[in-house]
Amino acid sequence: AGYTVRTKAAKAASSRAQRSLDAPANAPLTPPFLRRTGSQVLKLALADALSQRGYATLTPVQEAVSDPEIATRDLLVSAQTGSGKTVAFGLAIAPTLLGDADAFDDAAAPLALVIAPTRELALQVKRELAWLYEKAGVRMASCVGGMDMRDERRALARGAHVVVATPGRLRDHIMRGSIDLGDVAAVVLDEADEMLDLGFQEDLEFILTETPDTRRTLLFSATVPPMIAKLAQTYQDDALRITTKAEKEQHADITYQALTVAPRDGENAIINVLRYHEAPSAIIFCNTRAMVARMTSRLSNRGFAVVSLSGELSQSERAHALQAMRDGRARICVATDVAARGIDLPGLDLVIHAELPNNSETLLHRSGRTGRAGRKGVSCLIVPPSARKKAERLLRFAKVTAEWIGAPSAEDVTARDQDRMMADPAWNDPATEAEAATVAQLLAAFSPEQIATAFLRQRAEKHTAPEELSAAPAERERRPRDAFGPSTWFEISIGREDGAEPRRLLPMLCRAGNLTKEDIGAIRLDRTASYAQIRNDAVDRLLAALGHTMKAEDGVFLTQLAEAPAIAEAPRGGPKGAGKPRFPDRKPRDRGPSKPRASKADSAPIDWDDAPAPRRKKPKPGDKATKPRKPKSDLAERREGAVSEYRPKTKPAGKAPGKGTGGKPKGPPPPKGKPSSKKNRARAAAKLAAAKGGNAPPKRR
Repeated sequence: AGYTVRTKAAKAASSRAQRSLDAPANAPLTPPFLRRTGSQVLKLALADALSQRGYATLTPVQEAVSDPEIATRDLLVSAQTGSGKTVAFGLAIAPTLLGDADAFDDAAAPLALVIAPTRELALQVKRELAWLYEKAGVRMASCVGGMDMRDERRALARGAHVVVATPGRLRDHIMRGSIDLGDVAAVVLDEADEMLDLGFQEDLEFILTETPDTRRTLLFSATVPPMIAKLAQTYQDDALRITTKAEKEQHADITYQALTVAPRDGENAIINVLRYHEAPSAIIFCNTRAMVARMTSRLSNRGFAVVSLSGELSQSERAHALQAMRDGRARICVATDVAARGIDLPGLDLVIHAELPNNSETLLHRSGRTGRAGRKGVSCLIVPPSARKKAERLLRFAKVTAEWIGAPSAEDVTARDQDRMMADPAWNDPATEAEAATVAQLLAAFSPEQIATAFLRQRAEKHTAPEELSAAPAERERRPRDAFGPSTWFEISIGREDGAEPRRLLPMLCRAGNLTKEDIGAIRLDRTASYAQIRNDAVDRLLAALGHTMKAEDGVFLTQLAEAPAIAEAPRGGPKGAGKPRFPDRKPRDRGPSKPRASKADSAPIDWDDAPAPRRKKPKPGDKATKPRKPKSDLAERREGAVSEYRPKTKPAGKAPGKGTGGKPKGPPPPKGKPSSKKNRARAAAKLAAAKGGNAPPKRR
């Protein structure tokens, strides 16, 4: 209802602007609100493409950027993930690329550049824009790292209307002269915040300076941190800021769950979450490549259809992994943040954070892989006890509310399996003619109990068994420490110079004075003495245990003070606790002029190849003449005997030192040692045997 079919006569009488609004007779029926929403008018080719894709209405961000009043302005757009930003900037740049025409002219130099941070996102954007502009006769090209650069150069040489690229590869093409940016009318930066986080700021600045100053610059991102705002001020001209979602309502279609687990049950909890939800498609996010490999191996061994997506994979492996998810051959994808940035996987109903992200923006980007285009999704955070504070901080900064629950137990998974089994519509479907014979044969051969038992066992074989989880530790209640109460100070005869430390004095007082740690308050250290605060009701017990000698242990004695030492406000960094008096900050001892502290850059290890000064080489034997000799000891002088003069260092020409050359040995002769030593006795025996013509004795082992 409400669709309009125009006759050929009416179409012939229409103007070009009217033809862009109304469909011809042989065109598919297009909803009028796709052609006209408020004051905006969509091109006929784009409206038909959206209609064929099943679009019933435009999303808020798509409707906002399609307003003809902003068709020539620079835009800074922030919208939540899954809100259709790719189609949005395709609609936004259409008036700039097509003008008053309904289709593109012959392809030559590119008219638009779309820059994405990752390869997968760039190829995904290319596919989206290809079907959106297909009826307008668009020719697309891509410049993506990991692909054959020669094929990309040939595609650019043939001409392209829109080029989708990653920053590094596009800069390579510009420097090689294989792309002409002189006709670029629009530049789109998709996921601009991620590109800056990945260190592409220099590449982006180089690319933007190579494009004409008259271009339109559109920045799209889920979040707009200060770096993006600064980039917009530098390279955009009076950009219009568009925010289509209230800051308070992040991901209304996503249910956040924070699952508390025991310290060593993180991976087991992930298996139970997958089994509990049995989502057609799920993604698990890890922080490192090593964790991706570990989780992939663990899930594969448990029988899950899983693929991985990380930076260590080649481009073909990453493409095959994504295609397996789209085809349904794999149900689970284990990925890092960068590899899965902006990836749109169909039917993704479950996101699991195996490791918590480092910031709230990453949490939103991860969770935004589900709950897209009006679908519902679940985002589960695995939270061990040590990460509880971090999880609360991430959720608070992301402005989302999570349900804090325990991870599904083995009993919960089994009960959920039974509910799914009983809710299967196959129970109510009658048997077909082909199945009737087999059903009759089973009923004749087995009892109903045997058939049901066999059915349950065969069904269980197709699913991995859930894991038994330990009970998550309960969160300890935080309550303020009570005041210490009336107390008496004691002086201890050892101080900081004697190696006194609170961790040594506390057990010593407990042992010697028959006390508990609750009876001891503040412990303060001085240079030659220490002080301990003892509760009044424990003083008599301490004095009775110490006796009249007041000896705690060997060399350590206690003295009761009549009044508390002169104590002012608590020193910075002291232990917390209400009612505990503390010593004032003492004046530091004069240690003389302090050495300047080395900066972090000075203390960093320096590779020898990059050292500013050459390394000092190890001295060689020929350099000993310039090195001052150490004075010899009396024992060395006596061992050398009559040798008092050194041989000259310079030798006559033609005579080299050493054996067989006629030269004399270099330096003084070695010391002979005692005649009665083992070595000298062996030498004398060998010399005597040689003189007699006999064999020399064997060498010592």
